[in-house]
Amino acid sequence: MDIESIRNYCISKKAVTECMPFDDKTLVFKVAGKIFALAALAEHPLRLNLKCDPEKAIDLRERFESVRPGYHSNKKHWNTIKINGEVPRDLLIKLIDHSYTLVIAKLTKKVRENNLL
Repeated sequence: MDIESIRNYCISKKAVTECMPFDDKTLVFKVAGKIFALAALAEHPLRLNLKCDPEKAIDLRERFESVRPGYHSNKKHWNTIKINGEVPRDLLIKLIDHSYTLVIAKLTKKVRENNLL
């Protein structure tokens, strides 16, 4: 999966915006103003940070060498995934969805209603 397909998938989700608040090398995807994915554009292969359930995060790190604790993130709740083909495309899509869903779950009811309904 390349950055264009990751970007297109992320921005197709409801209430998602993209920005580069940190530098010109880190593309950030937010849902209702909260980060759910970060792409390190200058890294080769591309690296993607995604929020993840802590138990699932540990399982993924044990199963895939290209999945590591989140770089510059809370290592309990975020993974950095090296996009090198080891993690199958369908699983990567599920992990993006999982991150998006986790972030939505933490939004207040009012924010969810104003942005997602």
